[in-house]
Amino acid sequence: MEALVLQNVSKALENQQILHNISFKVELGEIVALLGPSGCGKSTTLAVIAGLLDADQGEIFWKGQSLRGIPPHQRNFGLMFQDLALFPHLNVFENIAFGLRMRKLSSAQIQQRVQEMLVLVNLQGFERRDVANLSGGEMQRVALARALAPQPQLLMLDEPLASLDRTLRDRLALELRHILRQMNQTAIYVTHDQEEAFTVADRIILMKEGKIEQTGTPHEIYQKPVSPFVAQFLGMKNLVEAEILYENGQSWLSLPWGKISHPSQKAGKGLALIRPTGAVVDGKEGLQLKGKLVQKVFRGDHCLLEVQCGAELLSFSIPCSMSIPPENETLTLTIRPESILFFAR
Repeated sequence: MEALVLQNVSKALENQQILHNISFKVELGEIVALLGPSGCGKSTTLAVIAGLLDADQGEIFWKGQSLRGIPPHQRNFGLMFQDLALFPHLNVFENIAFGLRMRKLSSAQIQQRVQEMLVLVNLQGFERRDVANLSGGEMQRVALARALAPQPQLLMLDEPLASLDRTLRDRLALELRHILRQMNQTAIYVTHDQEEAFTVADRIILMKEGKIEQTGTPHEIYQKPVSPFVAQFLGMKNLVEAEILYENGQSWLSLPWGKISHPSQKAGKGLALIRPTGAVVDGKEGLQLKGKLVQKVFRGDHCLLEVQCGAELLSFSIPCSMSIPPENETLTLTIRPESILFFAR
């Protein structure tokens, strides 16, 4: 069932167009990530949904009802920001209870709900702790418990883990998804970190300059990026000039190092993406290319390679079990055809 629907929403701030006619839907119980670089309009989209900003045009619906004219406090949407905004003069219990008191719940109801939230975020026994003495991860859990306590229809999280180190962020992203799933909480998660988005979200909306560039599951977006921008944003750097050719009734993708069969039905120039995981050392089937191994970085079960192939510096992730020569020596790689995508101009 559709919970949230945005139809052709646009917004300008200080004479600058921030959102350009964006439309998307969020299903009940779905976790959707708004992903994109800083300044692409992710946080403005949240502010418009929350009612903190009015859209210049377009409509927003919740369960089929327009939100136009409904103030933020009547929408029953929860917000969790990067800075957390915990109240330093209140302990853990009072921080979590804040929204419940605003709703004038009884002391018994507040006590029960806060205890439920503490169990949910694994902070049992922290009720009387001073929030200033908590670790970064514990503060994140308190902020999440406070946001979930009033049982919001929609929870919106704006870069909630951005201030944490990589290891803690990865762990909390997993915990966050588990908690949201356990609550069957409809949520919108804003981040510029693709790994974080892939971990937390059921579906991703990737934005660029106030527009939606691609929508899909994490698997769909990673496997089939629709543009060079999406590929590069996801960390795929191997983009080279290419051309689709027809010869003797056969379609070929022409690359700087040779050509390979391609299913395209339309000739033309563009860019080819070679996936970083699409190469093997000294393979037999595929496009062969030789280059100088500029750098080899050990990453446990795989190695990151930078290979200078003519004018192109390419990056690959290769299993360390393969026979990889020392740096500055010649390396022969075989590119699997299915690992090459073509973007027509």
